[in-house]
Amino acid sequence: MSRIGNQPVTIPQGVTATIAAGRIVVKSATAELSQAIPAGIKVEIKDNQVICSPISKTTDVSALHGLIRSIIANMVLGVTVGFTKTLEIQGTGYRVKPLAEGIELSLGFSHPIIYHQPAGIKLEIKENKFIVVSGPDKYLVGQVAANIKKFRHPDVYKGKGIRYQGEVIKLKPGKAAKAAVTT
Repeated sequence: MSRIGNQPVTIPQGVTATIAAGRIVVKSATAELSQAIPAGIKVEIKDNQVICSPISKTTDVSALHGLIRSIIANMVLGVTVGFTKTLEIQGTGYRVKPLAEGIELSLGFSHPIIYHQPAGIKLEIKENKFIVVSGPDKYLVGQVAANIKKFRHPDVYKGKGIRYQGEVIKLKPGKAAKAAVTT
C-alpha cells in the first residue's frame, strides 16, 4: 500500500478538477492540464480533495497508486504556481537570443541552433546566458530543459556548455596537469 497514494490532494480556490471518460482535468484561470487515469486506480473528488485508491492489490496497481497521486498533485501545483527550470550557458562566444517563437543558440558550431518552444512553455532569456523555462506541466518543463541542454553538454575539461543553474561539473585535469604530477 502506498503511503503517498493514500494522502488526499487538496484543491485550492480558483482551481477546478473534473473526472470524465477516464481522464482527470485540472483547470485554473491561466492553465488547463489533463491526465489519463490508469486502469486499476479509482480517483474521486470529495470536499475539494482528490482521493486516489487502488481497485486491486497487485504490484502493478500499487506502483501506479502513488504515481498518479503525485501527478495529480503536480497538476494542481502547476496550474496555480507553475514550474521553472533555469539553464546557464558558459563558454566564450556562447550566447542565446530570443526569437518570435523560440530561441536561437550560438554554441560554437558552424551554424546557429534554432529551438521552437512547444505550446504551453515560456522561454525567457536573461543576460544572454540564462534561459528560464517555465510552464504549468512539470514533465514538459523538465523535458524542454533537457532537450535544450542536450545541444551542448558541459565539457569535462573546461566546463563549457549548457548546464542547470547551480549544477556542479567535476572537471578533469588536462594533460599538462597529469605530466606535472608524474615528473
